[in-house]
Amino acid sequence: MDLVRLLAYLISKPLWFVRFNGKENIPAATDGGFVIASNHQTYVDPVWICIPMRRHIRYLAIEKAFDWPIIGRLIRFLGAFPVKQIDGLSVSKIKVALRSLRDGAAVIIFPEGAREFADGKMLPFKNGAVRLALQAGVPILPVTVSGGNRIWPRSQKYPNLFTKVTITYHPLLEFSPHPDESKVHLIEQWNELLERTIERG
Repeated sequence: MDLVRLLAYLISKPLWFVRFNGKENIPAATDGGFVIASNHQTYVDPVWICIPMRRHIRYLAIEKAFDWPIIGRLIRFLGAFPVKQIDGLSVSKIKVALRSLRDGAAVIIFPEGAREFADGKMLPFKNGAVRLALQAGVPILPVTVSGGNRIWPRSQKYPNLFTKVTITYHPLLEFSPHPDESKVHLIEQWNELLERTIERG
């Protein structure tokens, strides 16, 4: 796995000048599981997000990606498991994600549910990341991908080269339920906080 991350860095650095901010916010491998929630600009986002992390990572990927040559095998190796939509979690997928978190892994979720367009404007957040973190009793690491919209946006078939991308890791969000507020209301509030954090970049 470390070799794959190294190769990903050696490819991404000269092609997309990848840079990482806030790496000190990434939990240590001994700190237990957590959810990684990020905006989604390119197919390469999960690979870039994983590069500085020295721990087991799982992430959700659309089913069709597993049929792509090379990419399909690569994402399986990197810990992906398929969903029909990025945020469309079935009961079986929730169980896989919960088991991974409780075993100390990190699970990547893209709350937008699809890649952004070339303007880089974030799509509305679904609340799957917050619900999963709450159910597993783990924190969320918010991550912002900046510049990927100029590399490989949703409307573009192939990526552009020699364009800078920055991955920013924000401080952990830990949610403590308040007994006087409804769970639905709290999830909405936390999801709004998560979206604002990632949008600030």
